[in-house]
Amino acid sequence: MSIALIDYGAGNLHSVANALKAAGAEGVAITADAEMVARADRIVLPGVGAFGACASALRAVPGMVEALDRRVRGDGVPFLGICVGMQLMADAGEEMGTHPGLGWLRGTVRHLTPDDPTAKVPHMGWNDVVPARAHPLIEPGEAYFLHSYAYDGEDVIAATDHGGPVTAAIGRDNMLGVQFHPEKSQRYGLELLTRFLTWRP
Repeated sequence: MSIALIDYGAGNLHSVANALKAAGAEGVAITADAEMVARADRIVLPGVGAFGACASALRAVPGMVEALDRRVRGDGVPFLGICVGMQLMADAGEEMGTHPGLGWLRGTVRHLTPDDPTAKVPHMGWNDVVPARAHPLIEPGEAYFLHSYAYDGEDVIAATDHGGPVTAAIGRDNMLGVQFHPEKSQRYGLELLTRFLTWRP
């Protein structure tokens, strides 16, 4: 099984690759080659940094957005977006201006504004993941978060609480995105990645 871990200069790739291998993955390829992505059995899109910069960097890789769209939405291969990689699944992000996302799910990534003024931003550290509906990959538990912007839209699978509800996971069909970092979430994260490796959506 081939797993394409997409390198567009905006993710902690080696930590994610190591976590996938610890979860039992073989054939993990860190790649910026759209042709390799077009042949992959599973695709992981990490992301660290500002939404607009990540979106621009992804679009700057020749053929990558087209390969992702064809393989994920066309062919239905399992896809996992992590942190900003999850946010890029949305229509748009409002970090430092409004920037287009991939438009896979109807939603916008907006600045995290807790109802509780004592809740600090960025949201950083361990927090509960509470499923909003049943999903084969998302279980209740605790995961590690680090973000200042949050998804607001449809297809929310799980939430967390940081001075009010915050989206923790989104998805539809063969696509899953998580706001938290599985590679930093110890046992909870490794178990999620293990389920992803055997997922048959």
